[in-house]
Amino acid sequence: MNRRELLAAVAVVGMIPGARAFAAAGDLKSAAREAWLYGLPWIEMAAARDRMLGNKGGQPAGLNAFGHSRQLIGPEGLTITSPNNDTIYSSAWLDLTQGPLTLTVPPTGDRYISLAGMNMYTDNDFVLGTRTTGGAGGRYTIVGPGQAGAGPNIVRLNTAHGWLLARTLVDGPQDLPAVHKIQDQLRLSGPAGVRPAKVYATRHSPALEYFASLAELLKFDPPPATDGVLFGRAAPLGLSAGGGFDPRRFDAAAVAEIEAGVAEARKAIDGIRPGASVQGWTYPRHTLGYFHQDYLFRAAVAVIGLAALPPAEAMYMQPVADKGRIFDGTGPYRMHFPAGQMPPVNAFWSLTMYRPTKDGQFFLVDNPIKRYSIGDRTPGLRKNADGSLDLWIARSDPGGDMSANWLPAPSDGPFSLSFRAYLPTPDFQDGRYRLPALQQV
Repeated sequence: MNRRELLAAVAVVGMIPGARAFAAAGDLKSAAREAWLYGLPWIEMAAARDRMLGNKGGQPAGLNAFGHSRQLIGPEGLTITSPNNDTIYSSAWLDLTQGPLTLTVPPTGDRYISLAGMNMYTDNDFVLGTRTTGGAGGRYTIVGPGQAGAGPNIVRLNTAHGWLLARTLVDGPQDLPAVHKIQDQLRLSGPAGVRPAKVYATRHSPALEYFASLAELLKFDPPPATDGVLFGRAAPLGLSAGGGFDPRRFDAAAVAEIEAGVAEARKAIDGIRPGASVQGWTYPRHTLGYFHQDYLFRAAVAVIGLAALPPAEAMYMQPVADKGRIFDGTGPYRMHFPAGQMPPVNAFWSLTMYRPTKDGQFFLVDNPIKRYSIGDRTPGLRKNADGSLDLWIARSDPGGDMSANWLPAPSDGPFSLSFRAYLPTPDFQDGRYRLPALQQV
């Protein structure tokens, strides 16, 4: 029997009720671990969709329609982890089961904008906007799997459901009216979507509930054929690519093995770094935003950075801190850019402050000056006499000339930082340019 035949045989056994008796307990535990991690993007996307569709604070009231955040996100924004404070969001959850949708994007000129079309396993199937289609605007036809394209500028989503997230650059509060005009001209037209009839399990749910919800989500939005080997490995659990799963087939001992596998999966996420660490910063993997078979990394990003863009669009870097990416020292910390060595970007860059939660998510932190990020567009930023630039990260105002370049940290407790570079140049993307390390002063 060759390997393909063996995988097929294992898959068949895994779907037969009572077949767990033929698989070692360790196989079931391992299968649960892999399947839990694999399915986490579907689960997190469904949870985000449910939160947003039920949120009256500027998010859509239904599918296939834009809802707009009218202000830059602040500490009160707890819907999506690791938000940025540079762009304003316009969001639409898509249902293409009844046919394609037409997207209208207004002219934006030199202003940065991106519209990312994410499938239910969190790959960015397309990104429209400044980098790819320019600032002239246009009309685009969003087509689902198996649908014939008939319309202008066809782009495809690999699942019938998905998320369209627009980011539009805002240069401070005075710029909001101009951005609102752009938002008001973002439009979707086409068949109405059907809102999900139920709320699905979350990553905190018991294992069998989680896998039952995942099976339903897979029925609506099947995975790509290139994930077939994964389902072979997960076969002892009885989860199939078509959504097959029967929780009734497991006795108490089997459930304990499954829960043990899920516990291992949760721990695996905690140890994942976004990429390689170089000179005090971790850099994004090339698979960010279009993950292929990097399932563990994809799962981790779904928790700590859902809706991350691919590196060509935006690079996300975290400093190597006291505890992984978490700081708990008193500081202050300095980030020094020598003259002529500012981050090479074709859009903008910023450093954002976050407070971590116990379950590994990150949200903005309130502070006395209401500054949640600092970057190349921060009003009043001061360079040194030699043209270099110092950014100061501190729990209290460092005073003097440093105040203008101060990014406030929480007065106590842990915090984390993220550096964003939008439209990074090739030098930045391939590592010829590196960020200067943070130094505790």
